Amino acid sequence: MAAETTERPDATTSISARAPRALRAVFIANLVAQIGIVVTGGIVRLTGSGLGCPTWPECVEGSYVPTSRQEEAWHKYVEFGNRLLTFILAALAIAAIVGAFTWWRRQRRSGGVARGPVLALAAIPLVGTVVQAVLGGITVLTGLNPWAVAAHFLVSIAIIGGCVVLVVRSGEPGDLPVTRLVRPEVRLLAWALLVVTAVVVVLGVIVTGSGPHSGDAETEARFGVDPRTIAWLHADAVLLFLGLTVGLLVALRVTHAPGRAMRTTLTLLLVSLAQGLIGYAQYFTGLPWVLVAVHMLGACLVWMLAVFVVLSMRTRGPLTTTSPDAVSRQ
Repeated sequence: MAAETTERPDATTSISARAPRALRAVFIANLVAQIGIVVTGGIVRLTGSGLGCPTWPECVEGSYVPTSRQEEAWHKYVEFGNRLLTFILAALAIAAIVGAFTWWRRQRRSGGVARGPVLALAAIPLVGTVVQAVLGGITVLTGLNPWAVAAHFLVSIAIIGGCVVLVVRSGEPGDLPVTRLVRPEVRLLAWALLVVTAVVVVLGVIVTGSGPHSGDAETEARFGVDPRTIAWLHADAVLLFLGLTVGLLVALRVTHAPGRAMRTTLTLLLVSLAQGLIGYAQYFTGLPWVLVAVHMLGACLVWMLAVFVVLSMRTRGPLTTTSPDAVSRQ
């Protein structure tokens, strides 16, 4: 099928409206921090420290910090440490929205391109942090109800996806026009892969919530499903995910897709294979919490890369340099 090129301004006269490098660094820091808070939150749960601070927003009644009279031993410090990290997350989220607004206003005043979509996306970390704070309180006050714990994790996954979009969009030279870099069938396969990735993540949450890591050393609050059955279902979904990833890699290769899409998909495949090995290792070794924590980190990385894969198949804004990625293949 003949290549079709989207009409675009001349590359030599186009004006780039990429976000400043320092602002993009703040956006990347938010992405890293959101993944980090998932891992530290997972460690709280995996070490049975979910009720180390039994009240919220206070750690213990009458005190916002752990006290010597608490009965939660070292668990109180693990939970309190995770709560402190939330303040770092909030500071980065505020820096993102303030920085995006300042840049947007400066662009408007100077007659440049004011990137409204980037400004809107920059609100995701802050809004997400507020939602997570509320969910965290609900999780503690409901005694680590498994549905609340699952919602806490899944909201983090959604925020990570939003941060990936923010990082990519801020690095593009504009918002319009949109250039598709691969064939429609390949884009559809990439979206199918993203959907299956989401299913794998959700099933993984249920697996963890059905196993021995309920979050509190003294309380077992789990989903009412058989851990082995849901683990098998999760493994089946992972196999489907791997098959789609390999299929997408082949499709990108035979259609001569841009190198960026190829590299991102290959990275996703390699990380996924490592994640699968960790998953089987933790299953056959009785779910040691260290391996489960690493597996949670892997889940975040797989989801992040899956979103990057979809976004690598198109670009936005006027091109400022000539490159093979300037072609839209239909």
